[in-house]
Amino acid sequence: MRLAARCLINAAGLGAQALARSLVGMPAEKVPPLHLAKGNYFTLSGRSPFAHLIYPMPQEGGLGVHLTLDLAGGARFGPDVEWIDAIHYPVDPGRGVAFYAAIRRYWPGLADGALQPGYSGIRPKIERPGGSHTDFMIQSAADHGIDGLVNLFGIESPGLTASLAIAAEVSGRL
Repeated sequence: MRLAARCLINAAGLGAQALARSLVGMPAEKVPPLHLAKGNYFTLSGRSPFAHLIYPMPQEGGLGVHLTLDLAGGARFGPDVEWIDAIHYPVDPGRGVAFYAAIRRYWPGLADGALQPGYSGIRPKIERPGGSHTDFMIQSAADHGIDGLVNLFGIESPGLTASLAIAAEVSGRL
């Protein structure tokens, strides 16, 4: 498909780099690498014994295995950080061993067999651990030379929280 536009905002998430590379005139060296950080979650059978969220100290690449509550009063633990090379959503039950260890740091009474694989999500990262500390990139004509194009790279879940601020920044760059 071919499209012509005076203004294009590339907010394609996991597909942002591929879309940018497909744009006529986009310098390949200006497209950052895409690293896939899979976050796995495990759920607790039954209702949560907690009435509040629990956030341990963050870990490299993520917030650590924390506790969130769903609308039915259930407990969801996660995410961990699993660096992957291809999009793959199933949760490996074997990752539960590390979840038990992480959760027992703040809930020592967690019973064996209480967790089940839940769900996963994949975050588009532009750096791996040990690289720079750049979380995301808002790239405009001053960066790549194409008037009317704004690329959003590495926008993950905090980007939802900051969506109005990101929109204001993008608008100011057009």
